[in-house]
Amino acid sequence: MQHPEPDSEAALAPTSEAGARRRPLPGERRAQVLQALAAMLEAPGAERITTAALAARLSVSEAALYRHFASKAQMFDALLDFIEEALFTRSSQIVAAETEPPASKAARIVALVLQFCERNPGLARVLAGDALLLEHERLQARANQCFERLESQLRQCLREAAQQAGSAAPSADAQVAASTLIAFCQGRLQRYVRSNFRRLPTEQLEACLARMM
Repeated sequence: MQHPEPDSEAALAPTSEAGARRRPLPGERRAQVLQALAAMLEAPGAERITTAALAARLSVSEAALYRHFASKAQMFDALLDFIEEALFTRSSQIVAAETEPPASKAARIVALVLQFCERNPGLARVLAGDALLLEHERLQARANQCFERLESQLRQCLREAAQQAGSAAPSADAQVAASTLIAFCQGRLQRYVRSNFRRLPTEQLEACLARMM
């Protein structure tokens, strides 16, 4: 995971001069678990990840995992928390910018989402929903809510753009345009995941946005 990203290999490596394994700091092992889960989701053709496989990757027992997370669903919740913080902290700043044209803001939000997922393939699998297919349905609902929040931000930008363009129905025009852009994001993420991360979501992005906008 990026922004920010703990170095899981360094965190798991011995650190003392004597070569003894140090005890992880509070919260460090939790971050290592999430880092390992995200990395496992990046593997091409990754199937449903079990806690046993995750524990083996970290060289700990399953019981050790459950000292930090009550369930695997809670681990995915934490990944979704990370996604939401990374995306919405920045997208809210974009929306609030006073000197930027509203249509440009909408394009930047789309680019933000696709660039973030391109840099974090494992998280792209979570946001696209593929990693959640056999997990609790509540997790899929959370992923869907991310897109709904993004669509709301896009509508806000595009309604202002439509008003500036003299639209007779700026709200309706913004709703159609925002829905189209979100569908584009979702389609690009699905293609990225199902091509085993070969088809980049930002492929010809500027040209596509120019055509849609």
